[in-house]
Amino acid sequence: MLDAIEDFAAALQKASRAAENTVTNYRRDLLAFRNFLLERASLIGKAVEEISVSGITADHVRSYLADLMKTARRATVQRRLSAIKAFFRYRETTLGKASPARTIRSPKNERRLPSVLQQNEVQQLIEVNSENSSPAALRDRAIFETLYSSGLRVSELVGLDWRDINEEVGMVMVRAGKGNKDRLVPLGEPALDALLAWRRAMPIAWEPDGPVIVNLRGTRLTTRSVEKILQQRIVDSGLTAGFTPHGLRHCFATHMLSNGADLRSIQEMLGHASLATTQRYTHVSVNHLKEVYKRAHPRA
Repeated sequence: MLDAIEDFAAALQKASRAAENTVTNYRRDLLAFRNFLLERASLIGKAVEEISVSGITADHVRSYLADLMKTARRATVQRRLSAIKAFFRYRETTLGKASPARTIRSPKNERRLPSVLQQNEVQQLIEVNSENSSPAALRDRAIFETLYSSGLRVSELVGLDWRDINEEVGMVMVRAGKGNKDRLVPLGEPALDALLAWRRAMPIAWEPDGPVIVNLRGTRLTTRSVEKILQQRIVDSGLTAGFTPHGLRHCFATHMLSNGADLRSIQEMLGHASLATTQRYTHVSVNHLKEVYKRAHPRA
């Protein structure tokens, strides 16, 4: 099975032009399934060193998902099943082997509302230590102004080059975002001003094809580095811990919707393939409306 997984990962990367993270995640999820099958064989006294792919049945897949549901979130189970289905679909196409996972349904989504800050809390987060004009402080301000202004994913932010930012029209080009699709997103004046202030303060001279968000040695920051910067900023601002950089994307969408933006426009700016993904933000707004109604209506 190990060789079959590697063949599938190589084919996925070559034929589908899949993002590196997608290939890595599929490989990891399939290896987890393989490990489960090895452990299961050992428990019933049939210890083996390797799993024969041709011997895997629908019952094996169902047993794995049932075991996973005991401890994992539903989204994790869905992702693992998606990897298994893709793996067997590949073998079905290339080798003519029937997929044991074809008829297995994915568990239904949990209705989880994204965590968001209030508008004044976002302002509080962004404007922490606003009097500090050191290069690091100006860079951090640019990071959070941009995330909130544009709704970018953190991976998209750290992947930006200066050529992607059009100062004249106030737009940012997100190149090969999720799903390998480019998109143009508006950039508010505070975010653009923060980016230009950071560019003037950069210790290493910037270049049009150079990265926007870098450390003080000129190396592009990682998503993990941005998370660490945010955690410290939360402490400094006195806000509730547990908020992530991706939360600013949720704030962007929720606040836009609350202030009258239509779902289709928000969908385009976020780069969602499906409007259904964007519609979850309506639940947040509905909850807010219900709270306002209860506070204000005499017979609520």
